[in-house]
Amino acid sequence: MRFLDGQQPTTDLTYGDVFMVPSRSDVTSRFDVDLSSDDGTGTTIPVVVSNMTAVAGRRMAETVARRGGITIIPQDIPADVVADVVAGVKSKDPVIETPVVVDPADTVSTVLTLLGKRAHGAAVVVADGRPVGVVTEHDCLEVDRFAQVHQVMAADLVTLDAARIEADGLEATFEQMHAAKIHLAPVVRDGVLAGLLTRKGAVRSTVYSPALDPAGRLRVGAAVGINGDVAAKARELLDAGVDVLVVDTAHGHQDTMLRALDAIASVRADHPQVPVVAGNVVTADGVRDLVAAGADILKVGVGPGAMCTTRMQTAVGRPQFSAVLECAAAARELGKHVWADGGVRHPRDVALALAAGASQVMIGSWFAGTYESPGDLHDDGTGRLYKDSFGMASARAVAARTAGGSAFGRARKALYEEGISTGKMYLDPRRPGVEDLLDEITSGLRSSCTYAGARTLAEFHERALVGVQSAAGYAEGMPVATSW
Repeated sequence: MRFLDGQQPTTDLTYGDVFMVPSRSDVTSRFDVDLSSDDGTGTTIPVVVSNMTAVAGRRMAETVARRGGITIIPQDIPADVVADVVAGVKSKDPVIETPVVVDPADTVSTVLTLLGKRAHGAAVVVADGRPVGVVTEHDCLEVDRFAQVHQVMAADLVTLDAARIEADGLEATFEQMHAAKIHLAPVVRDGVLAGLLTRKGAVRSTVYSPALDPAGRLRVGAAVGINGDVAAKARELLDAGVDVLVVDTAHGHQDTMLRALDAIASVRADHPQVPVVAGNVVTADGVRDLVAAGADILKVGVGPGAMCTTRMQTAVGRPQFSAVLECAAAARELGKHVWADGGVRHPRDVALALAAGASQVMIGSWFAGTYESPGDLHDDGTGRLYKDSFGMASARAVAARTAGGSAFGRARKALYEEGISTGKMYLDPRRPGVEDLLDEITSGLRSSCTYAGARTLAEFHERALVGVQSAAGYAEGMPVATSW
C-alpha cells in the first residue's frame, strides 16, 4: 500500500480518515477476485467473528464457516461446552443448512420463540424423523398461542433429496424451487430430515466456498486467556479439534502473555497445523515480541470496538488504520500476519484494513445484531428488533468470567470495567442475518479489489493507493436517503 502523491501522514489515522483511489485495472468482474487468506487459517473470505459472548456461538460459527469465514468461541465458555460446540459445528453440512425443528404437538408459542434463531424464518415440523410440514411466523398470526403446530402448519410439503442436489447441482435445485414457487424446502436423505435449503442459500453456495478442515468439516476457532493453567486449557481446546487457537487479553504486550505463549509451545507440538493468534497489540515492538514468543498471527486493536470504553477510561489505544499499517509491516518482515480487530462499521473499513496489510478482519458488534448471534430477540416497543451486546471487559462479562471466585475477589474486580455492559444492536430489516452482512461486506470488498486492479488480497495490499481526507471528505461519500 502507498499513500497518494507520496503523502506522509503526521498523525495516526482511523478508517474514516482515509480513502482509496482507483487505479488502472484489467479485472473485469468481481467474481474474478479470490478473497482467500494466506495466513494458514483456511478461510476463503477474510472475516473472523470476534470472540465475544454476545456474538460468537454455535449458530454463528456454523453459518459463517459455511460462507468461508471463521468464528472464535470466547474464552469464558467452559471447555466441555466448547468441545460440544466444536463437535456440533464440524458435524454440519457445508451446503445444507440447519433448520429449526419442532414437533406437531408443540404450541404456536414455542414456535415463535424459536423462529428468531435462524434467518430463514421457518420451522420444519418433524414426526419420527420425517418432515411433515413447515410453519412460519405468518402462519402463527392471529392464532391462539396455545394452538398446536399441526393445526397451523403448511402440510403440502415440497422436499428436496440430498442425493439429487449433489447429482443435479445447485443451479438446477434453485430452478426446481423457483418453479415450485417456494423460497425454502426441507432436505431429506432416505426420507429422514437432513436439513433445509433456501433459494438464496443455493445461490450463495455457488458464490462462497466453505472454510473446511483437511477432513472436509467446517472450521471453528476458540480463545484462551493468559491466566491460570494456560497450557492445560489450550490442550483441552486443541484436543477438542479447534482449527485456530487465540490467546487473548486486552493488553497483549505484557510478560504474562509471553509466558502464556511459552506455556502453549509444548502443547502445540502435537498440533503444529493449528495457527496461534495472540494479542492485542498496536505497535511493531508488540508484534516482534509476540512473534518471538511463538505467535503466528497478531490481533491488532486497542479501544476501537463499539462496546469498548478503554480509550475514554484510560486514554490508551491507537487509531486503528495506523495501528494495522505499522503492525502488518512488522509482521510481514517476520513472515507472520495480523488480524485487524475492531473499529469496522462499513464494508469500506474492511477493505481499508486489508489494504493496510491485515490478512483478516475481526468483527464483533456489527454481527451482534443478527439472527445467528447467541442472544434472544427483543422488541424495543416500536416494532424494531434488537439483541443485547456487551464488551468483554465490561462488568457483565467480568462477573460471568469470575463466577467461580470468592465473593470478595469478585467484588474487587467489579470496581473496574472497560466496556459497555448493555448495548442494543438492532437488526437491519434489509440485512437481518449474518449472511446478509457477509454479502454486503464481500461485495464491497470484491469491488474495492477491482478498483485497485487486484485479483487476490495480496495484490490488493500491494496495489492499494490511499489518501488522507477531512471529515467533510468522509461525509461527502455518505449516501443521502432523502432529498436535502
